Amino acid sequence: MKNKMKRCNWVNDKNELYIKYHDEEWGEPLYDDQKLLELLILESFQAGLSWECILNKRSFFEKAFDHFDINLICQYDDKKIEELLNNKNIVRNKLKIKAAINNSKIFKNIQQEYGAFSNYIWHFTKNKIVYEIDKTRSELSDTISHDLKKRGMKFVGTTIIYSYLQAIGVINSHQKECFKYVKI
Repeated sequence: MKNKMKRCNWVNDKNELYIKYHDEEWGEPLYDDQKLLELLILESFQAGLSWECILNKRSFFEKAFDHFDINLICQYDDKKIEELLNNKNIVRNKLKIKAAINNSKIFKNIQQEYGAFSNYIWHFTKNKIVYEIDKTRSELSDTISHDLKKRGMKFVGTTIIYSYLQAIGVINSHQKECFKYVKI
């Protein structure tokens, strides 16, 4: 039975969304720019909150942010910001909402510069997966965070970026007891 498998100890085994996220998404190498944007936006909304909180609201974020369509997000105006601020199903933080719009524009610039955001994010490791556990930041997350901030992104501190890199599989951090752990 799926729920009886040993997982990373941060997974709430009473939350099916969390189990599914851990088992099917977290730590899996991701190259799809739309999914990369989605997770970057969600990670930035997580700042100061738990990932479980954001995960539980994920479907509402998807609807509120037009299925993470970068072209639509880049066009958001004050009316759309107000709509998002009044949406009780998502995190209603004006700074984070504005950062999501701003970061989407910068994400798009990076796509144009590198051909795809995935090319940008994976070039930092020369397309290799980093295997490490029990960290919340690293030289890699420091470097990427610094570069994204230099480009003008907000809510992309090293801890958020480290978590993002784990989510998108650049860093594989499944714990040794977890059925998804990979011995290197």
